[in-house]
Amino acid sequence: MSNQGMYTGALKTLPRSDAPTPSASLPAAARYFRVPRALQSAARSFVENGAVTGRSLRQAASVVFVRDGANGLEVLLTYRTGVSPLGVVTFPGGLITPADAEPVPWVGPSPAQWQAVLQTEDAETAHAAVAGAIREAFEETGILLAGSDSMSVTEHSDGLEQMDAREMIAAGDKTMAEYLGKRGLKLRTDLLRPLARWQSPDFRHQRCDIHYFACAVPVGQKFCLLASKGSWGEWLNVRELLATSGQTWLGDRIGADTTRSLPLEELLTPGVLCILESLARSSNAVAFLAQKRKVEIKKAEIVQVDGEYMLAFTSPTSPGIWEKCSSQLYRSNNT
Repeated sequence: MSNQGMYTGALKTLPRSDAPTPSASLPAAARYFRVPRALQSAARSFVENGAVTGRSLRQAASVVFVRDGANGLEVLLTYRTGVSPLGVVTFPGGLITPADAEPVPWVGPSPAQWQAVLQTEDAETAHAAVAGAIREAFEETGILLAGSDSMSVTEHSDGLEQMDAREMIAAGDKTMAEYLGKRGLKLRTDLLRPLARWQSPDFRHQRCDIHYFACAVPVGQKFCLLASKGSWGEWLNVRELLATSGQTWLGDRIGADTTRSLPLEELLTPGVLCILESLARSSNAVAFLAQKRKVEIKKAEIVQVDGEYMLAFTSPTSPGIWEKCSSQLYRSNNT
């Protein structure tokens, strides 16, 4: 994949008159994302049968690992089997469990401080989101955001013993607190940078309130997929990836039945795509992680455009990572 291609954006900004139903209140700045083919029937049934909105939301967390590559900013993406609310291709993460809310050795902002940043209902939910993000990242990739104190981070997280521990945590046979306590480690929650919260559209049978965080991989660590679940994971250049909009390059590279011959837009959720776009605007990993952001809670709404069901959402009015989505990235797309 060449880095010479010019990124023109994967989503399209359509005239307001093209999206009259069923969300007539959406302003002119709405952006549209095609509902993946695998979800079209669920979207159609939801609208045509007059389904009641508000299926329960499950809490989830995801970590966007970034690094500087030879040709620009790179991000770690993984493939998820089945129809996951996090997307077919997404950042490491998963559902938060009750164990994530239990006491655990901790370095960094307090749960109450995280509550204010993440805009959760209570400190316990914020605690679970932060702890769950670190646990899920460790399970899925082997990257461990932990150290003996605020000045240290464990350097090595690979090996058979580590893989066995990750498998046990993933299966629920061991908790993250037990694993850390045995090794005298504490969660380095101060290494996480909050990005956003994206809630699944109402029509989905499984809905999640996904807390996204960003982080650099600690020195000396490298990712290794969980043996029992991981089938594909790779560092990809963000701008080069987005330049394949409309192409099947990524799906074919993964090579799974649920990805092969599918364009990029079929594999990513709007939340994942927007985060990738914000990464593409950053010159390097340090610049991206250093940005101060206000966490915005976003949820795409189902709309109908020329008989096709699509997802629509708007950029927030307060400064944040989504502000330039329409004004910068799509200027060249509409000229």
